[in-house]
Amino acid sequence: MPAHPLPRRLLLLSAFALVVGCSVTQPPQADAPDGPVAQRIESLLPVDAILLGEQHDAADHHRLEREAVDALVARGQLAALAIEMAEEGRSTDKLGAKSTETQVQAALEWNDKAWGWNDYGPAVMAAVRAGVPVVGANLPLSRTRTAMADVSLDAQLSDAARATQQAAVREGHCNLLPETQIVPMTRVQIARDRAMAQAIVKARQPGKTVLLISGAGHAAKALGVPQHLPTDVSFKSVELQAGTGTGRVGYDAVWRTPALPEKDYCASLRK
Repeated sequence: MPAHPLPRRLLLLSAFALVVGCSVTQPPQADAPDGPVAQRIESLLPVDAILLGEQHDAADHHRLEREAVDALVARGQLAALAIEMAEEGRSTDKLGAKSTETQVQAALEWNDKAWGWNDYGPAVMAAVRAGVPVVGANLPLSRTRTAMADVSLDAQLSDAARATQQAAVREGHCNLLPETQIVPMTRVQIARDRAMAQAIVKARQPGKTVLLISGAGHAAKALGVPQHLPTDVSFKSVELQAGTGTGRVGYDAVWRTPALPEKDYCASLRK
């Protein structure tokens, strides 16, 4: 299920900028932000993985994700499509290219209430139709409680990055989460990032690229999945950003889309 009710762009707090400023020394590469998606993808290659960090409720982001899949398929370079929206261990690798959407959803144990199939189905099915495996990358729900108590996860981030992640957890839960739950929920977020990194490592192929679709916070270089990738795995991280924002802080590139109407994501929780 989604980690937080707020859009992941809220992870980019002022403290995050300080963390990134200390950890990223190379300037972002040109990413042709207004060009065709195929051109943008080409500018990121060659890499073992491309991380696309979305705002979950932005329809334009789902369109860009489908186009990114198509671009890598057209180049014969898509190793796998890894997705936050399905749990680790779920995969379409046993299905044929002509499998139905129902068969694909069953293989991924898709939760349509958490992740609308209409949003993600086009990208998933584009990969399936191309004979490319779609793999679940998220931490299984059954392992969440174990992660909450796993103190070893605290050492997976620097002190500054962990503090920023904790601030994001507070903000992502509308500042309504009891303070005693901040550390355990931060561990879950770290465990999710680590699971997604492991999915990338398992799926990579020489000369090809794994495409990860996740929330923007998971794709952030100083906090998310990149922190858990081995040094021999090359990657580029892209933020899909609705409207204007902070720019490229924490990412190699930003692909902007029109702003969404303002929405109070915390209203239902306050009730």
